[in-house]
Amino acid sequence: MPRTTRRDRYHHGDLRAALIDTALELISEQGVQGFSLAEASRRLGVAVSAPYRHFADRDELLLAVGLRAGELLVAAVLAEEGGDSPEARLTAVARGYVRFAARHPTLFEALFGTLSPMGDPELERATRPVKDAFRTAATELSDGDMTAAEALGMAVAASAHGHAGLLRLGMFGAGEEAVEIAVRRAAGVTRALIAGRASLEAAP
Repeated sequence: MPRTTRRDRYHHGDLRAALIDTALELISEQGVQGFSLAEASRRLGVAVSAPYRHFADRDELLLAVGLRAGELLVAAVLAEEGGDSPEARLTAVARGYVRFAARHPTLFEALFGTLSPMGDPELERATRPVKDAFRTAATELSDGDMTAAEALGMAVAASAHGHAGLLRLGMFGAGEEAVEIAVRRAAGVTRALIAGRASLEAAP
């Protein structure tokens, strides 16, 4: 079967999806500052006015990129091997979060960097399953105490995000070995937070 390209998708009436794919490609190659609607149009072989039938401006397309990234983050986190216990599941969520950031740095930036506005309702909905994964396991570990669960879930999420950021800065070295170091350390800190969650619950 012949391969379907983004340009083929456009000619079959799916220009919106083709633009999102092309934006991801351009950002991966050139960074956020190198991305423009005009360049995306050129790469797809369409008129520079064509994207405006689907997106009001560059920021709206970048938000769509962020939404795509949110879907992929959810899939990556939920696919991480965990276990039956809430401890194992919470640790798996932290591992999956760091692994996603390492393997998909452009998408991670789309979610938490300069591409998408934090607090946007659509972006919040896209990432809600990840937040729920942190919260659900933390709630089980807290015997249904939602204040304690919020404290534990937030602490684990902050740790995972911090390890992802340090990994991107090269603090764990380079290559796949660095990724695994960061993943293991995030998991270790998660277990430590679970063990010491009583102190988190007592914090103001």
